[in-house]
Amino acid sequence: MKHAALFDLTGQVALVTGASRGLGAAMALGLARAGAEVVLNGRDADALGTVAEALRAEGLACRVCAFDVTEGAAVTAAVGGLGRIDILVHNAGNQHRAPIEETTEEGWHSVLDTHLTALWRLSRLVVPGMKERRHGKIIAIGSLASELGRATITPYASAKGGMKMFIRALAVELGPFNIQANAIGPGWFNTAMNAALLENPDWLAMIARRCPAGRYAEPEEIIGTAVFLASPASNFVSGQMLFVDGGVTASMT
Repeated sequence: MKHAALFDLTGQVALVTGASRGLGAAMALGLARAGAEVVLNGRDADALGTVAEALRAEGLACRVCAFDVTEGAAVTAAVGGLGRIDILVHNAGNQHRAPIEETTEEGWHSVLDTHLTALWRLSRLVVPGMKERRHGKIIAIGSLASELGRATITPYASAKGGMKMFIRALAVELGPFNIQANAIGPGWFNTAMNAALLENPDWLAMIARRCPAGRYAEPEEIIGTAVFLASPASNFVSGQMLFVDGGVTASMT
């Protein structure tokens, strides 16, 4: 296979959840530029429409499919109407920061439902078609919290740690069908979800000290990893958590 073909997604259909902004929008753009038709998912149809306009302005193929990944019936109906899905990128996420004694059941379930249960729900819907075609890519967006603990984020850390093991189990189960399941572990990125932290001078000083790269990342810096895991270049890569963190998980400091 020629080098360019290794990363060519022409003819593939990719469903990207949480695609209205941040990492999701960046990955959707990258997958579309690699040739995929991208299905943009999120709860805000207007925000998704803005992303779609930007992609179409470049002549890229995309569709908008707004639904809440935590609502089972809505997910089943929406995904069932999409037709073939070759690539699933589950990026939708939320956060509930609180000490453990102040963590509410609603907050706990909201985070686990959005990150982990939704990944299970989406996977079980797209896998039958992937098995039939004997081809598919499932990509979960994990976190540094998949590997490293931090105070006040027990629901998030639990969900992201669960995602890591879900992907490993799925890789074993689906390997015989030529379906690869992997995860990306982003480090500290300049996104709306992290906006409050990135306005905190103490937090920025911690990043400069803790991250070997000495900075936070911009959303487009996740694109190459997403395209790699969605492409033929990763056909023998499965069950992995690939960190895009500027070296944080490699550092003891």
